[in-house]
Amino acid sequence: MKPHRNLKAWSDSIWLIKDLYLITRSFPKEELSGITSQMRRAALSISLNIAEGAARTSKKEFVRFLDIAIGSIAELDTLFIISVELEFLSDEDFNLLNHKLETIGKLTYGLKRKLLSE
Repeated sequence: MKPHRNLKAWSDSIWLIKDLYLITRSFPKEELSGITSQMRRAALSISLNIAEGAARTSKKEFVRFLDIAIGSIAELDTLFIISVELEFLSDEDFNLLNHKLETIGKLTYGLKRKLLSE
């Protein structure tokens, strides 16, 4: 059983990871273990926590994992801003990634609200 595969927040997060990995290839090599690694881990954390939460047997546990994913969304948002300020991330790439992240955030918050209202 793979309930996470039916969730748009999860599927969109997979596309975000793909774009992020492609874009961060151009980041300075000395940042590979710094910002690049942290951005990739945060993006992975979003999809992994949505998947793990969906696989849990209780709504309470699912909500807990969604909260972790939401924290990773905030972390990634901050890393995007830092990367723009350091001129690692172009405005165009920022806009692409930020739009996807905002969409995932809205979907994740919406899923959390739905679970809490049931």
